Amino acid sequence: MTTLPPPPPGASPPGAPPPGAARPGAVPPGPPAAAPQVPSVAASGGRPAPTVDQRAAFEATYKLLLRSVATPGRLVAIAALAGVSILTALAVNASSPPDRLEAAVGYVNANLSTLVPVAVLVFGAATLGDLIDDGSLVYLWLRPVPPRVYVVAAWAATVTIAVPLVGAPIVLATVMVDADSNLLVATVVGALVAISAYSALFVMGGIRFRRALPWGLVYILIWEGFVASAGETAAKLAIRSYVRSILAQQTGEDIKLAEFTLASGIIVPLVVTVVALAYAARRLARTDVA
Repeated sequence: MTTLPPPPPGASPPGAPPPGAARPGAVPPGPPAAAPQVPSVAASGGRPAPTVDQRAAFEATYKLLLRSVATPGRLVAIAALAGVSILTALAVNASSPPDRLEAAVGYVNANLSTLVPVAVLVFGAATLGDLIDDGSLVYLWLRPVPPRVYVVAAWAATVTIAVPLVGAPIVLATVMVDADSNLLVATVVGALVAISAYSALFVMGGIRFRRALPWGLVYILIWEGFVASAGETAAKLAIRSYVRSILAQQTGEDIKLAEFTLASGIIVPLVVTVVALAYAARRLARTDVA
């Protein structure tokens, strides 16, 4: 019987498939697994690309900012100013002025020119400004959320506080002096327009300036109080002049700086609101929060 020589090393035994060939009945391998997707950070300045639900992020940020800015100290201080405003209306009513409409317009004008912007400044400049100053904004910044969400949430939080805290008391106190329908419409519209525009301006100021409160007071007391009276160009840069125009056009009363039409008095502050929020979002995107 002849003995076959052993196969050389590495050779397949007789009847075995050649190296690299699939075994009979074996399942062929599938395509290679795809690499996990990693959010790009190049297009967002080192931050993850926005991938979260922006509506949910807005609601969460809005509630957070509302709680953080509505401190007992701020609420009590502004509520006290609103209380003084109501007492002033009661005093005006008790004095039985000869022209109640003129007295009521003067009351509304004084409050929309001072109480509203000061109250909005206290809350608006602090919504994001405080977080930037103390460095705590970095905890929000780590989330993949566009800066505009934070800015709009800050504006909405400011408006939410200012409308019931100062806007509603002014309207109610106006009724005590004179319940003229045109005056009430002008007061409601003027208060909403003023709160919207001032909120956007001072949220932007809180992002743009460190310790924005003094800068806001300079704008309210110096620019709007004195510089805006110097000429038409300066008056165009004062929210106060547009709010006064709403009052003047609706009531027919003569008011200083009320030089614009009713449409301009409403539209221009709303445009200012949009522009200020857009600039604030762009500025926040470039702000070093670390």
